[in-house]
Order: sequence, then C-alpha cells, then structure tokens
Amino acid sequence: AIAQMQGGINPWVALPMAVAGSALVGLFVGGLSFRYGLKGSYFALVTLAFAEGFRILALSVPFTGAGVGLMLPLKESLGNMQFGSRKGYVFLILALVTLALLVSWWLKNSRFGAWLQAVRDNEDAARAIGVNPFNVKMGAIALSGGFMGAAGAFYVQVFQYIDPGIAYGSVTSVEALVAAIVGGIGTVWGPVLGALVLHILADITRNLFGQLPGINMVIYGVVLVLIVMFLPRGI
Repeated sequence: AIAQMQGGINPWVALPMAVAGSALVGLFVGGLSFRYGLKGSYFALVTLAFAEGFRILALSVPFTGAGVGLMLPLKESLGNMQFGSRKGYVFLILALVTLALLVSWWLKNSRFGAWLQAVRDNEDAARAIGVNPFNVKMGAIALSGGFMGAAGAFYVQVFQYIDPGIAYGSVTSVEALVAAIVGGIGTVWGPVLGALVLHILADITRNLFGQLPGINMVIYGVVLVLIVMFLPRGI
C-alpha cells in the first residue's frame, strides 16, 4: 500500500516487493531470535512482541497513515490488480494458493525439507549429521515471511484499505497459526483445510453471536485447545 500510494508503483510490481520486504523482515526477526537460541513458545512470544512493536511504530509515522491507515483509490483494471467482480480476485488468490502448495510440496520432498524436519525433531541430532539449524530456520522464516507479504498485498487490493491494527494486530498472527494447527502442521493441504474450517466457523459464530465483539477469538481458543487435546496432528 505504501509503495502504491507514496511511490506510485504498479501493484504487480509492488507484489514481489512486498514478498521480498516481508522475507527481509522475517530474516531480521529470525536473526535476532535464533542467534540467542530462542525456540518454541519463547520464539512465538518474541514474534508477537515484534508485531506489536511494528504496530506501535506504524501508528507513529505519517507515511503509513498512522492511526487512520491507508485507503487505495479504486481504479478497476487488470493492470492495476483491481477487478470489477470477485471472479478476478478468486482467480488471483487461487494462483497464489497454488504457488504456495507447490512450494509446500517441494519442501516436503526436497533435501531442505528433510533438514527442516530434522531440526524440528532434534536440533542437536541434526547438527551432528552436518545440518546447520540456524541457516535452516532462517530459510524457513524467510519463506514464511514472503508468503505473508504476498497475502498482505492481495488483502490490500481486495479491501483497498489497511491500517496498523490489521497489518500487525495479534488477530492476524493467531488466525495464521491456528489454521495450520487445526489443519495439520507439516502437511501440504493442512493449512488450506484449517483455514477453510476456521472461515466457516467464523461465519457461523458471526451470524449467531454478531452482537458480541471478539467472540470469534474465544471460539478460536476453544477450537485450538480441543485440537491440541484430541487431534494433535490436526484434522
């Protein structure tokens, strides 16, 4: 959004810039965290802390729109990544999801994917067979950041508005995490299935309890606890 509004950059050019920029942010956060040996819940807390820091910073500087946010002007055209109907956005997100699935499939069947599994299971054992856990985790967080950057760029084009709360709020982080856990961590289709289930669940709770703000986060918490207790490998 900043590249488009402040720099006048075409959204098709801004998309890979968002991917690269998010990957670099991931490398920055990962470099600081992994250098000091943070892992598991401690690493999760640090990433949430960084997100909150970025949110506060975005609220304080003018080029992000501060607390008001940024609203993109409506210019419907394929070249401007803004479509007259939802069909265009559906095809675009299907292309992005297909790309993400292909990368996930590659990870599952590649040497780098095997390194990731080795580091996940036992870092000391992985190090003993010649795998560098730091480099592997840095590669993983860069990939993760790049995907989130692509999703953010798509979100801006669909809703034509973004603010620091949407970009860095805890809701976004929790939804991304819960979708993967519900669907099944370490699987190709798990995050897609988890996101689908959560989206349907959110629609149902919104229709039933629409007058209660934040009820969707309560439902997400309950679902997460139940999944961890009874379906630790996801659905």
